[in-house]
Amino acid sequence: MPGDRVTLAERFGRLPTATKLLLILTAAILPIGIALAWTGEAGVREANNALQGRADDQSKAAAQAIESLIARNALALRIGANGALSGGTSGACDRARSALSIAPAISQNFEIESLDGQPICAAGSIGATGSLPLVAPGDIRVRVAPAEDAVAIRVGTANGMATSIISLPELRAAALEAPGDVGSLILHDDARELRVLGSAGAANSPVRFSERQVGKGTLLARVGVADQRITTVDRLLLLLPFLMWVLAALVTWLVVSRVLIRPLKRLQRAVLHYHPGSALDLPRKLGPATEIQALRDAFGRAIARVDQSEQEMAAALDGQRRLVREVHHRVKNNLQVIASLLNIHGRGADTADARAAYAGISRRVGALSIVHRNHFAEMEDNRGIALRPLLSELAAELRAGAPESARKLAIDLDIDTVYTTQDAAVAVAFLITEIVEFAMLSCPADPIEISLRRTSDLTARLTLSSQVLNADDGEEPGKVQFERIVGGLAK
Repeated sequence: MPGDRVTLAERFGRLPTATKLLLILTAAILPIGIALAWTGEAGVREANNALQGRADDQSKAAAQAIESLIARNALALRIGANGALSGGTSGACDRARSALSIAPAISQNFEIESLDGQPICAAGSIGATGSLPLVAPGDIRVRVAPAEDAVAIRVGTANGMATSIISLPELRAAALEAPGDVGSLILHDDARELRVLGSAGAANSPVRFSERQVGKGTLLARVGVADQRITTVDRLLLLLPFLMWVLAALVTWLVVSRVLIRPLKRLQRAVLHYHPGSALDLPRKLGPATEIQALRDAFGRAIARVDQSEQEMAAALDGQRRLVREVHHRVKNNLQVIASLLNIHGRGADTADARAAYAGISRRVGALSIVHRNHFAEMEDNRGIALRPLLSELAAELRAGAPESARKLAIDLDIDTVYTTQDAAVAVAFLITEIVEFAMLSCPADPIEISLRRTSDLTARLTLSSQVLNADDGEEPGKVQFERIVGGLAK
């Protein structure tokens, strides 16, 4: 049903305060943390891409430095060999050396061969070159030197070939002149490889390798550059927003629990254990929160005012009880005075009928006085008027005030302990008085039985038995009036 549905606001309102604050902090801080983490992750990706691009640029620069060195040597060797062979084979190496000597940073170790690869002359030492491939005029072949830690260059000229080597120190110097931090550089072909930079066992830091072609694709350079990436520690720093959220939630829970919730629970227990009339034992230490201390003092003042008000109400109630007691006492005394006056006037009456009338009135006034006296006795317990002592005293009074002809009237009582209101007690007293008086005047020799039995927690049954109640007197005026009065009192 729609009325039974619990809204989100109501569910949130039922949560503990610490849980509410945790949810509020989560809604406030966690989106910011997620946004910061996403931004940081995007920054990490961009930084890694930039570092990768930088590594590629560094490896490219190192390969281009080797390529440039090889290209200079190949060009100078071709020009020198062409000039030397144009003058014939005799003295060709001297003419080539003279030409190469004026070119800066050019290797002076070379060999001039015929078209079929046979050496014509040599300058310096270049090692064995027989395994190098033959090249056509104008062509260039670059290989790792078969017997040297160097790179061999063979170029084709118009009348033959020329072979030169670039030593490892020259190659290393060219690689080191390239910008960046190149950690490893290896030149290799399909037969051998030459490590220019780095050592085979060096693996202290991660290296990013890339291969590039040099020497018109006849040689490959494997370049290793330090792999600079965002580390795990840097990535963990991205979790700082989440750590801030966890720390904020933990601190908030501790603060709310210790500074707010725990003192409030202690204050609540103290208030719940309080009973009216006893001392309110409020805890003295409730943490650093001045508001809770002020609340404790407010509770103390409120309870003090309530105690004072209850004391004043109790005093007022006691005064009212004494006043009512005094009123009933005075009413009882006044009724007894009236009954005494009626007895005095009855004894001085001239006729029997007058004396009987005075006696009947006195008995009724006495019954009302008995009701007031019993009400006065039962006021302290607030339970109402006890009918058992009232009816016992009323029966005794009726026998004592009976005329001479009914002095031996027997009144048998069988009464349970029942309490009732003053109005009901007055009606019961008058009803019994009327019936007993009618019986003692009509059939004084017949006993009267009065029974009061409880039928439930709130009801009881009053039974009066006498022969006079069963007598059929017809339309006798006294009997008609008696029945009218008894019927009204019973109602």
